[in-house]
Amino acid sequence: MTQRPSFNPAPRHQSPTSRNAIQATQSRPLRASATPTNRPSPSRPNPNKTRKPSRFEAPVRDFLTYCKVECGFAPATLAAYAGDIRDLWVELAQMACTSWEDLTHEIITEHLKNLRDQRGLELSTIARHVATIRVFCRFTHTAGTIEDNPAEWLEQPETWQKLPTVMHDEQVRQLLAAPQPSDALYLRDVALLELLYAGGLRASELADMDQNAIHFELGVCRIMGKGNKERLVPIGRPALRAVQRYLDELRPDLEKPGVSGERIFLSRTGQPITRVVVWQVVKRHAKRAGLKDVHPHTLRHSFATQMLAGGADLRVVQELLGHSNINTTQIYTHVDRSRLKDVVSRFHPRP
Repeated sequence: MTQRPSFNPAPRHQSPTSRNAIQATQSRPLRASATPTNRPSPSRPNPNKTRKPSRFEAPVRDFLTYCKVECGFAPATLAAYAGDIRDLWVELAQMACTSWEDLTHEIITEHLKNLRDQRGLELSTIARHVATIRVFCRFTHTAGTIEDNPAEWLEQPETWQKLPTVMHDEQVRQLLAAPQPSDALYLRDVALLELLYAGGLRASELADMDQNAIHFELGVCRIMGKGNKERLVPIGRPALRAVQRYLDELRPDLEKPGVSGERIFLSRTGQPITRVVVWQVVKRHAKRAGLKDVHPHTLRHSFATQMLAGGADLRVVQELLGHSNINTTQIYTHVDRSRLKDVVSRFHPRP
């Protein structure tokens, strides 16, 4: 019987074995719930019996612990790594492999091919699977779990670089003006949108921000970014005023002792909001403003693009966004270059 991974209780997809079992169960006719007296009741597994751990499991747990403690990866990154390894684990188990020592370069290649042909994943998602497998195999090889590294010669696929969606100045003003005073959480939503745009913040960074993160006298905000990297971001006066008003007039009414903690932004129930709530707030007000395809990262893209268009140094924008690699920031220079055609058509003597 194929043993499924147990380190994540929410598998991305069902194995063929489990899927067939469910279909077989649904196709059977219903029987009376009463059990005949002359037939013994089926034996049930003992819940107190300890499950024998798989030889796959310990290396995965060690790897995820390493990523969390040593590398400081964010919960979303850890979840993505765990899901990618789980997919490979399931495929190995279906091939009757008993441990990670059975993993070969050919098996990895076939697995990646199945992700494309059978599951129809995008090339960018497959590239992330490749990165996860490479890091995991390097870790298990260094730890002595496997003798040879099967992913040593695995190449990272090249993906098309998509230009981010940005808003022009008028669209940004429409979004920031979308919350209405009649809204119950008007002050919170205004502060949220203003701060998100003023600092070019990620949704998770905004949701995790504590009250002591904003220094109103200095006009800066202390942000804890990916990998627990701290940075200071200057915040403009409109955003500071909006946050101050929210803290003075609305947050005390939302706060509940023992529930709210020190987080700045709270929900109706006094709970600290999550990045999903940030996404919902932006989408709701974007729809009200008549804007399409707008999400929290759109504000971040617009912040970076407009900074570069205004003459900001690329290195400065890299620091403000918290990018560890300047190549990630350079994509915004391409966005700005897309306007060159309009500039040439307007100002060239012979357009």
